[in-house]
Amino acid sequence: MLLSVRLLRPGLLAPLCLNLLAACSVLPTLVPDMSREAPPVPLDGPHGPLSAARSQAIIAQLQADAKSTGFFDLHLAVEESIVGSPLTTGNRVELLQDGPRTYQAMLDAIVAARDHVNMESYIFDDDEIGQRFAAALIIRQRAGVQVNLIRDSAGTLGTPQAFFARLSAAGVQVVEFNPVNPLTAKDGWELNRRDHRKLLIVDGRIAFLGGINISSVYSGSSLRLGFRAREDGALPWRDTDLRLEGPVVAELQKLFIITWDQQRGPPLQARHYFPPVERRGDEVVRAIGSSPEHPYSLIYVTLISALRSAQREIWLTNAYFVPDPQLLATLKEAVARGVDVRLILPSSTDSWLVFHAGRAYYDELLRAGVRLYERQGALLHVKSAVIDGVWSTVGSTNLDWRSFLHNQEINAVVLGGGFGEKMRAAFRADLAQSREISLQAWQARPLGVRAQELFGRLWEYWL
Repeated sequence: MLLSVRLLRPGLLAPLCLNLLAACSVLPTLVPDMSREAPPVPLDGPHGPLSAARSQAIIAQLQADAKSTGFFDLHLAVEESIVGSPLTTGNRVELLQDGPRTYQAMLDAIVAARDHVNMESYIFDDDEIGQRFAAALIIRQRAGVQVNLIRDSAGTLGTPQAFFARLSAAGVQVVEFNPVNPLTAKDGWELNRRDHRKLLIVDGRIAFLGGINISSVYSGSSLRLGFRAREDGALPWRDTDLRLEGPVVAELQKLFIITWDQQRGPPLQARHYFPPVERRGDEVVRAIGSSPEHPYSLIYVTLISALRSAQREIWLTNAYFVPDPQLLATLKEAVARGVDVRLILPSSTDSWLVFHAGRAYYDELLRAGVRLYERQGALLHVKSAVIDGVWSTVGSTNLDWRSFLHNQEINAVVLGGGFGEKMRAAFRADLAQSREISLQAWQARPLGVRAQELFGRLWEYWL
């Protein structure tokens, strides 16, 4: 259906008005009995909400995948009572783990666009990769495809204004999220509030999300097979993204349009932003967007509920790990009840303070039985998790205070053993290229390293 997005605004934003009352300043405390009065879990399919019987049949299959651990019984009820966005069936999900291959898949989708391209990125550099994307977007715009871009002001602070002016001159509509310059802000001004999402939607049918920004730091391959270093000799960046097709794309489209509206972007040109939904696969997926305007981070609540529901294993890979007290306690409690808890974290970083603030928690985690690994041979930028082999998430959210309190973030949760096994395989591949940190070795670290950790912890709330 062809219509102006301006006409969609009241319908899209009204359900959010009650939630956008105040900026989040503290993390929510979850209690186990939050699920007791949760409604039955509804699912949406390609043609709208599924019947109660069909929804229950799908949930029953997912429970079977979970090998009767009780994981879904608790997790789904808690998540459903809090998040609000629907579980969607009929999706196709492709796991992308390498910068060059991910960029090629994104560019292929842009080149094939026929109606519109909606893009949201924290960083959009004026380098070889950035120029490739800019050229592709301009070509599609000139061919009659409407291109809409949201770029974070702080994340693109180093990108010349002329770069975005060239896009605008070609007809691309560009919105600067929360401008660093308060004189140009259109939705209030708060320097610490950032749009950390990485999202690409093409024709309302294909979406990409994950941790990858638009930057040449990903120009080298970080996979064992076909390893290729960057031309500047620096470590290649290791990241993970998803390519999605199916009903979940409409949920991601809504999140993009809401951000555009909140930032008071120009009226979006009338396009088929919500084409008829088609079944594209068998995956059950939920899109989750978090914003500091919400009373609490929806992604944080979802993650904590999943961790508390884990019965067998919690495998986390994350670039910026600075846990709050509740996340720290949840990981330790999982180990205490016999769950295999493993974290793959970076051995090198682009953020010195975050790196050492997170390492300050190694001693406590190791003593509790959490197994810690540091990825070698690449700069780890992944934000992913797989729990009990059936609950997986990939997105832009780090395990730190900034992601949970100050940033707009976006994740997809994929339920089911088939995709879960792909995530487990990806985790094991990174594990093979990681070094395990032992408690004995960690306790022997130099005093200078300990001092850096203490200094980093002083800033953890703002990092």
